[in-house]
Amino acid sequence: MLTDLTEWVADVVDALGYPGVFFLVALENVFPPIPSEVVLPMAGFVAGRGDANVIGMVIAATLGSLVGAWTLYGVAAAIGPERLRRLVRRFGGWLRLTEEDVDRAEQWFDRRADLAVLICRCVPLIRSLVSIPAGFRRMALARFTLFTVLGSLVWNSVLIGAGYALGDRWEEVSDWVEYFQWVVVAAIVGAVGWYAWRRLLAPAARRSEPG
Repeated sequence: MLTDLTEWVADVVDALGYPGVFFLVALENVFPPIPSEVVLPMAGFVAGRGDANVIGMVIAATLGSLVGAWTLYGVAAAIGPERLRRLVRRFGGWLRLTEEDVDRAEQWFDRRADLAVLICRCVPLIRSLVSIPAGFRRMALARFTLFTVLGSLVWNSVLIGAGYALGDRWEEVSDWVEYFQWVVVAAIVGAVGWYAWRRLLAPAARRSEPG
């Protein structure tokens, strides 16, 4: 299935050029299984063989990133913080998640929103998801747009540039990104494990101690 998806993505970029890159990157921001590590290097390869301009490909990809980010931002803003809090009140007890935890998370994001959006746009797996807390917190749209564009521009330029430089070997870029993704996965698993120990396992162990 993944191979078929990769082939379809490559065919779309090859056939449609700028509009194909714009469409696929916008879709990838909303539907992460679309592999940006295929879309962007392929765009660079197409530019490298003379069928497009590499700067045009970067612009198309960045505009697609912005449209996709705006979409997730809008959905999260429509859901709003009050609905989120109702979900936490109703189901948060299963994970020992409280409204105070939400308050702390919101305060953290408010203090670092610009940096969070800028950096996360350059990180695999979570680059699209950062639009969700930004939407929940109704981050100023102009600031969200600015830092989304800057972060996306870095990510898109690196991957498209790599595809342009590698030429026929553009598929090697996905191997490099995959290594980076495993680092991110390890960090996420570690964070989840730390949370599970601190909130679930450690309290249970203390309750089971004699006396």
